[in-house]
Amino acid sequence: MANKPKILLVYTGGTIGMIKDYKTGALRAFDFNQIQEKIPELQHLDCDISTISFESPIDSSNMNPAYYVKIAEIIEENYINFDGFVVLTGSDTMSYTSSAISFMFENLQKPVIFTGSQLPIGDLRTDAKENLITSIEIACARVNNKPVIREVGLYFEYKLYRANRTTKINAEQFEAFASMNYPPLAESGVHLHFNHHLLFQNEAKENQLIFRKNLIDDIVILKLFPGITKKVVEAILNIDNLKGVILETYGSGNALTETWFINLLEEIIQKGVEVVNVTQCAGGSVILGLYETSTDLKRIGIINGRDITTETAVAKMMYLLGENLSQEDFKYYFEKPLRGEISSEI
Repeated sequence: MANKPKILLVYTGGTIGMIKDYKTGALRAFDFNQIQEKIPELQHLDCDISTISFESPIDSSNMNPAYYVKIAEIIEENYINFDGFVVLTGSDTMSYTSSAISFMFENLQKPVIFTGSQLPIGDLRTDAKENLITSIEIACARVNNKPVIREVGLYFEYKLYRANRTTKINAEQFEAFASMNYPPLAESGVHLHFNHHLLFQNEAKENQLIFRKNLIDDIVILKLFPGITKKVVEAILNIDNLKGVILETYGSGNALTETWFINLLEEIIQKGVEVVNVTQCAGGSVILGLYETSTDLKRIGIINGRDITTETAVAKMMYLLGENLSQEDFKYYFEKPLRGEISSEI
């Protein structure tokens, strides 16, 4: 009989790690070392679960690249000894965090599943138990003694998504996340069903794992809106030490055609600042040159973000800026799928 899968549960903070004191009504931190006692259903999964918690759990609103590195280092330090990882973070920034982790591990051969909840684990109607139990089950899943999932996933409300394809869409419903441009990797119902043809195919060997932790965060998101002024755009593009801009445009990548706007973008691109065009739409893709309103952007050398999410564009930009690439190579790698985060052709 094969050995039981060993799963490491990493708790960073967030709603899922809170439990209600029913005498006082106050929320307090849950001790994940007692997880088997508090959630006895986990014993049916036939796996060994270990836990590591941040000494001071952080709210997801305070998440930043230093914490990304801390999460990644925990996984790196324990990578050989465990078969899968489940990371618990606050849901508000989970798409950003999980996307960043997907780029920080090159040649990943084991599952790293992010999850959380909308209600605390100790709440009567919590979604935390189902999300946690199924995430661990997904991390345990094997075929021919190999992990089914060999990428970074995000599991929430009966669906496993590729993490770097997700966006949080709802602050109140249990179905808090969506992946508008890529179908779920797995769906949990009566049975746990994996969509094997959608899974990330990584043929590298386990000992080829490369850990990338040099993230550059001198970037900004510039969201266009009707009536945006030259003064506002100038102020943003003239930020000291700015290295990258995520430009959120309309529809399929369209922007105002005012000469001042195009000139400002062209100037910073010529100075070496990377500018990526992503759509404000929840689904769909940037198609540069489809309309006249994006032909100038294409001409000045803006990077085509195609169907990447804003959250993942931020993570990918931080990662690629840290690789010290030429502007030409940066554009090439940004427009190329590296972890399944962007479609090859639209």
